[in-house]
Amino acid sequence: MDIIIGTSLLILVLAIFTLFNYKAPYGAKAMGALAAAACASFLVEAFQDSFFGKVLGFQFLSEVGGANGSLSGVAAAILVAIAVGVTPGYAVLIGLSVSGMGIIPGFISGYLVSFLIKWMEKHIPGGLDLIAIIIIGAPLTRLLAKIMSPIIEKTLLTIGEILTSTAHSSPIIMGIILGGTIVVVATAPLSSMALTAMLGLTGVPMAIGALSVFGSSFMNAILFHKLKLGERKDNIAFAIEPLTQADVTSANPIPIYVTNFFGGAACGILIALMGLVNGTPGTATPIAGFAVMFAYNPATKVLVTALGCIILSLIAGYIGGIVFKNHKLITKQELQAMDK
Repeated sequence: MDIIIGTSLLILVLAIFTLFNYKAPYGAKAMGALAAAACASFLVEAFQDSFFGKVLGFQFLSEVGGANGSLSGVAAAILVAIAVGVTPGYAVLIGLSVSGMGIIPGFISGYLVSFLIKWMEKHIPGGLDLIAIIIIGAPLTRLLAKIMSPIIEKTLLTIGEILTSTAHSSPIIMGIILGGTIVVVATAPLSSMALTAMLGLTGVPMAIGALSVFGSSFMNAILFHKLKLGERKDNIAFAIEPLTQADVTSANPIPIYVTNFFGGAACGILIALMGLVNGTPGTATPIAGFAVMFAYNPATKVLVTALGCIILSLIAGYIGGIVFKNHKLITKQELQAMDK
């Protein structure tokens, strides 16, 4: 029952963010800002703190990673405000007010208040708008973040705790669900780093997220190539960071999402059976996700599992390329031609 509840809540969260991405004003740009905030905070933390700090022992770099990781809410609020169209200086003004808050409260409060800030910039005379934003905008942004934080954190952490606990009782099922879902999220306009950080995933679930996404780079490279969705540079970009080709993914959701789910699920099963763990939330990213695994597991075990994920992912990508070769596809070049 717990696994059903946890999975259902996870799907609900993903559905809400997907709906927001496509239907909310500036939704796609806002979700892009959320992904960028995750890179600026969690990705730096994963590299500098978890890998260079914990694995290689560089204390200063660990401090750098910790500093970036602690400001995820600030980064999200600033970047989403800029994405909505707020003047950068005012975006920083309201963004700094959510210091100490998580990435999602910062993101939501920054998004909502941005529309008020834009109205102030347009209708209040120059100079006075700054005073108004200082007096109203900054406190309102933090107030909204404080109100939302307990609800958001409790909901997301509950999902994370359920998934973490069920990973031990049903590792294969959890490998399928988490491996498939997180890899699909990594190719969607959402962010796998943001999702796993929001859920506070650690242990086996976070290991599944990290190495499944690592394997997906090889899967997406061969899938993109076989389906001829773009030029070589697009292929490389998609393999390294799928978010760079979000327009191609959105135009071809069935072949990309289906292939990624099955490839991610296969990797998830392998990782769960190998019993690898990852103590750093938010590291569902190809390079850092692989690197940080050495901080919590024997090197040989990580390398063997990673090699297995590469093989499974290549097979999934190759099969996906064959299955969907006659599917109606829209290439990168066709999308660029539509924009002209």
